Amino acid sequence: MFKHALSVAILAAVSSAAWATGDCPIAQPAPKEQWQTKEALEKKLATQGWDIKRIKVDGACYEVYTKDKNGRKVETYFDPKTLEELKK
Repeated sequence: MFKHALSVAILAAVSSAAWATGDCPIAQPAPKEQWQTKEALEKKLATQGWDIKRIKVDGACYEVYTKDKNGRKVETYFDPKTLEELKK
Protein backbone atom coordinates (compact mmCIF):
# COMPACT_ATOMS: atom_id res chain seq x y z
CA MET A 1 0.00 0.00 0.00
CA PHE A 2 2.80 2.42 0.91
CA LYS A 3 4.57 1.78 -2.42
CA HIS A 4 1.34 2.51 -4.31
CA ALA A 5 0.79 5.79 -2.40
CA LEU A 6 4.40 6.79 -3.01
CA SER A 7 4.07 6.02 -6.72
CA VAL A 8 0.93 8.14 -6.97
CA ALA A 9 2.63 11.02 -5.14
CA ILE A 10 5.65 10.89 -7.45
CA LEU A 11 3.46 10.72 -10.55
CA ALA A 12 1.44 13.73 -9.36
CA ALA A 13 4.61 15.75 -8.72
CA VAL A 14 6.03 14.90 -12.14
CA SER A 15 2.73 15.73 -13.85
CA SER A 16 2.42 19.11 -12.14
CA ALA A 17 6.04 19.93 -13.01
CA ALA A 18 5.24 19.33 -16.66
CA TRP A 19 2.53 22.00 -16.47
CA ALA A 20 4.66 24.52 -14.54
CA THR A 21 4.99 27.88 -16.21
CA GLY A 22 8.59 28.54 -15.24
CA ASP A 23 9.27 32.25 -14.99
CA CYS A 24 6.48 33.48 -17.26
CA PRO A 25 5.04 36.54 -15.51
CA ILE A 26 1.61 36.44 -17.18
CA ALA A 27 -1.09 35.55 -14.66
CA GLN A 28 -4.11 35.85 -16.98
CA PRO A 29 -3.14 34.46 -20.40
CA ALA A 30 -4.86 35.55 -23.60
CA PRO A 31 -6.72 32.82 -25.49
CA LYS A 32 -4.40 31.00 -27.90
CA GLU A 33 -6.40 32.19 -30.91
CA GLN A 34 -5.29 35.74 -30.01
CA TRP A 35 -1.59 34.85 -29.92
CA GLN A 36 0.68 36.03 -32.70
CA THR A 37 2.93 33.38 -34.21
CA LYS A 38 6.43 32.52 -33.09
CA GLU A 39 7.51 33.43 -36.62
CA ALA A 40 6.11 36.97 -36.16
CA LEU A 41 8.13 37.34 -32.94
CA GLU A 42 11.24 35.96 -34.62
CA LYS A 43 10.86 38.42 -37.51
CA LYS A 44 10.34 41.34 -35.10
CA LEU A 45 13.42 40.45 -33.05
CA ALA A 46 15.58 39.78 -36.11
CA THR A 47 14.88 43.31 -37.38
CA GLN A 48 16.11 44.56 -33.98
CA GLY A 49 19.36 42.60 -34.34
CA TRP A 50 18.62 39.75 -31.94
CA ASP A 51 20.62 36.54 -32.47
CA ILE A 52 17.80 34.07 -31.81
CA LYS A 53 18.68 30.49 -30.91
CA ARG A 54 15.22 29.17 -30.00
CA ILE A 55 11.66 30.30 -29.28
CA LYS A 56 9.35 28.10 -27.24
CA VAL A 57 6.08 28.35 -25.34
CA ASP A 58 6.50 28.50 -21.57
CA GLY A 59 3.11 28.59 -19.89
CA ALA A 60 1.40 31.74 -21.19
CA CYS A 61 4.59 33.27 -22.66
CA TYR A 62 7.00 32.92 -25.50
CA GLU A 63 10.45 32.21 -24.10
CA VAL A 64 13.27 33.34 -26.37
CA TYR A 65 16.82 32.02 -26.04
CA THR A 66 19.49 34.36 -27.40
CA LYS A 67 23.05 35.42 -26.75
CA ASP A 68 23.97 38.90 -25.60
CA LYS A 69 26.78 41.00 -27.06
CA ASN A 70 29.25 39.22 -24.74
CA GLY A 71 28.19 35.78 -25.95
CA ARG A 72 26.32 34.88 -22.74
CA LYS A 73 23.06 32.95 -22.97
CA VAL A 74 19.97 35.03 -22.25
CA GLU A 75 16.34 33.96 -21.74
CA THR A 76 13.67 36.59 -22.35
CA TYR A 77 9.91 36.25 -21.97
CA PHE A 78 7.42 37.86 -24.35
CA ASP A 79 3.66 38.32 -24.31
CA PRO A 80 2.42 36.16 -27.21
CA LYS A 81 -0.53 38.47 -27.88
CA THR A 82 1.36 41.78 -28.05
CA LEU A 83 4.94 40.49 -28.54
CA GLU A 84 6.04 42.90 -25.79
CA GLU A 85 9.15 42.00 -23.80
CA LEU A 86 8.17 41.04 -20.27
CA LYS A 87 11.19 39.77 -18.37
CA LYS A 88 14.84 38.78 -18.88
